[in-house]
Amino acid sequence: MHDALNGILPVLPTPFTPEGGVDLEAMPKLVRYAIDSGVSGVVFPGFASEVEHLQPDEREALLSEVVKSVDGAIAIVAGASAETPDEVISHGRVAQKLGVNWLMIQPPKSIGNAVEAVTAFFEPIFSALPEVRVILQNAPAPRGSDLSAATILEIAQRFPQVAYVKEETLPAGPAITEILAHKPDTVLGVIGGGGARYILDEYARGACAAMPALEISGEHVEMDKAWRDGDFARARDLYVRTLPLLTLQAVYRMRLTKHTMIRRGILENSFVRAPTAALDDHAIADIDSNLAELGIIQAAAE
Repeated sequence: MHDALNGILPVLPTPFTPEGGVDLEAMPKLVRYAIDSGVSGVVFPGFASEVEHLQPDEREALLSEVVKSVDGAIAIVAGASAETPDEVISHGRVAQKLGVNWLMIQPPKSIGNAVEAVTAFFEPIFSALPEVRVILQNAPAPRGSDLSAATILEIAQRFPQVAYVKEETLPAGPAITEILAHKPDTVLGVIGGGGARYILDEYARGACAAMPALEISGEHVEMDKAWRDGDFARARDLYVRTLPLLTLQAVYRMRLTKHTMIRRGILENSFVRAPTAALDDHAIADIDSNLAELGIIQAAAE
């Protein structure tokens, strides 16, 4: 059991075959890269996993591979967000069956962001799944509900199963400060999102962890360690060096993640199901230049 979450918790991408089916054999390779990078845990499925384009049986099969590959070494957070409480409960029961009790849930945008609507959404979920511990994900509009810090605090007061908040509204910093200043004791911390593009501000405000995409987990772990060791200059240097790639990741999303994993020799193709900006030759050259700057691949001139 992993009773607390901290450090770098990357969201795993979904590997597909060139024909577009899920590639179960590739998932353990992604998990092994994450573990070898020194991460504290992994998240699957999440937005960066193309979760909206996975069928329930695909989600279960892939999560099962994650659980087997992790084998208790690090924490696992199972994404369970859905449009209805019944769907969330179904995802949660699958996770529990596989031995995962950390769930990440984003209230659907369709219910609005009023306290009573969010409460009504969560009540049947926590009634049906009393043993799970939840990371309440607060994604920004237009994709997320963009909950206010006041609403999050009220939900956390009402439901002690909410152990963490993943705060990634824009700007996330002030919300992190307010949540940590007024949270109930049952909330153990706030986790940063936004692809780690704001990680140092989040950490300076007291965030305990970050959930970026997977492609530069080793660099993110090194940055996290430098911060925790008090070597803020080293942390900032790593942050500045990674930021150009992360600005591209904000545009190309999982295509960039998978391209990088190909460059690392972990994936063999970059097929995506989600509608995502395509990588043309100029974009690939830009990404590879950044990967070379980080020492992940050799520069083209070499």
